[in-house]
Amino acid sequence: MKPGILLAVLLLMAGLSLGTSRWGQATPAASSLPVTRACFTSQHNTVPVILEIALSPAQRQYGLMERESLDPNAGMLFVYQEFRSPKHGFWMYNTRIPLDIAYLDDRGRITSIRTMAPCLSAQGSQCPTYPAGTRFIRAVEMNAGFFSAHRISVGDHLVTGDAGCSAS
Repeated sequence: MKPGILLAVLLLMAGLSLGTSRWGQATPAASSLPVTRACFTSQHNTVPVILEIALSPAQRQYGLMERESLDPNAGMLFVYQEFRSPKHGFWMYNTRIPLDIAYLDDRGRITSIRTMAPCLSAQGSQCPTYPAGTRFIRAVEMNAGFFSAHRISVGDHLVTGDAGCSAS
């Protein structure tokens, strides 16, 4: 195979595994993210969920951008190595679906919940941010209305893995 064709094939394969945004930038492919079973536990119930895990800065920055939908009990877990300030927040730049976000402490306790509207502006500066209002080290995005529909609120917990996820 000629070197130019080989390079084109390799670039095409790299583009397929990473995905590209509508601006041609490499993006983390959803299928490449680790996935975990988890559940939200409250005094009312236990709700099992499947979460993609965004660990790296690039994965956290891209998040759920450009998704057309999200399964009802699916979401994304954002994991940080250190606590984030109460002023730190998320934005919805290029995010097409309305989302709820729960900010969590180091024990998985929900410390804040916000509802975020899609922002399809071509200018990121036009998109609002949704600060946590409390220190957090993890955050979970789910479809808008998920937390209220399941009576999950501040003080409830996210448990990852199968431990502690049996119905209460």
